[in-house]
Amino acid sequence: MTMTKTEKIVGTGIGLAAIAAAGTYLLSGARGAKNREILSGWAFKMKGEVLEAAENLKEMNKETYYKIVDDTAARYEGLQKVSAAELRRLTRDLKDAWEHISKELAH
Repeated sequence: MTMTKTEKIVGTGIGLAAIAAAGTYLLSGARGAKNREILSGWAFKMKGEVLEAAENLKEMNKETYYKIVDDTAARYEGLQKVSAAELRRLTRDLKDAWEHISKELAH
């Protein structure tokens, strides 16, 4: 059985590619300036948890990535310092990063 290009990438460091792509998407350009401006400590921690979980994956696809984002967001629900609106926005931004991540993985 031969491996596809994506499977080879997955086997050789999908997490690093995901971290780089998501970090670039979320913290650079106009979107990044906006994100950096409003992010508090909990948001950076949540992003870090998502990226760390992605780094440990052997296989990455949209569903797996979204599950990581949803599972991580669920742990932040109900914390006093985290508003529901901020959590929804950050969850949406993290999910929006998938398009950028998947493009990076295709190279």
